[in-house]
Amino acid sequence: MKIVECVPNFSEGKDLDKIRAIVREIESTPEVKLLGVEPDPDYNRTVVTFAGTPEGVKEAARKAIARAGELIDMSRHRGSHPRLGAADVVPFVPIRRVTMEECVRLAVELAREVGEGLGIPVYLYREAARRPERRELANIRKGEYEGLAEKLSRERPDFGPCEFNERVRRNGATVIGARKLLIAYNVDLSTPELAIANKISGRVRETGVIRKINGTERIPGLLKQVQAMGVRLNTGITQVSMNLLDYEVTPPHVALEAVRREAEAIGVEVTASEIVGLISLEPLLMAGRFYIGSRGDRPVAPTEELIRTAIKGLALRDFKPEKKVIEYALDLG
Repeated sequence: MKIVECVPNFSEGKDLDKIRAIVREIESTPEVKLLGVEPDPDYNRTVVTFAGTPEGVKEAARKAIARAGELIDMSRHRGSHPRLGAADVVPFVPIRRVTMEECVRLAVELAREVGEGLGIPVYLYREAARRPERRELANIRKGEYEGLAEKLSRERPDFGPCEFNERVRRNGATVIGARKLLIAYNVDLSTPELAIANKISGRVRETGVIRKINGTERIPGLLKQVQAMGVRLNTGITQVSMNLLDYEVTPPHVALEAVRREAEAIGVEVTASEIVGLISLEPLLMAGRFYIGSRGDRPVAPTEELIRTAIKGLALRDFKPEKKVIEYALDLG
């Protein structure tokens, strides 16, 4: 059976009735299994994860985007996470017996249906991008929703209207694409100072920071294939919020230890971390092997022990493997 994962992010993290209404559109679609719903009131954003057959997943995504457009008014939206629209970003991810090219085709088909059928501007990103500058999500989101009217006035989206009409004022725009498995990974810091979280984020993310001393110079970051930004939460702490774009290049334990070193250097502690959405099994096993240590005379640890060690070593909170590991949630063995 072909399996595709979809991880749409919706710009609502507080109103549970609205979130449930959007999720019902997914649950009611044949050949689709809902894997996770994670609202975040600080970000005012909900990450939904589901998987199934390619056509089933595409239909569920279309229905959810349409419902989000009916329920979420972007002109009233406030949150600490960058966003462009009610259904902010909708990526397709190949899981089993599906190629990246097939996911790109799904993304383009859905983008056309959303742009032409729902009247929402759509930008294609990552592997589905038609323009090099739109490959990276951050480039498309520049200016966020508040800058969308100006953005549409100077460049056409890939599909949908290019005028800021009443529907676009309410819905914003949607970014649809195809990508590898991405790990959304947040690290909590023992400080309320956003400047500290931003400083650490700039040190670890691949793009680094721009320094202006006798001209402009970009200082590269420590970690490849990592995006990062600082976020302040209502609980009084801050986070280094990261997207690990390729766990084979930078897995979670490497990202955590880099953040920990940078934090300790300025007198701040890492208190916990979290996986937003789901994670595949292999990066957890990598973390388990790292934290369990390696001795030449030690036999290979069983999977369950490696997972327990990974959860402890990463200081993961609210992590249940049966719900958070893709292979377990889908019962793939």
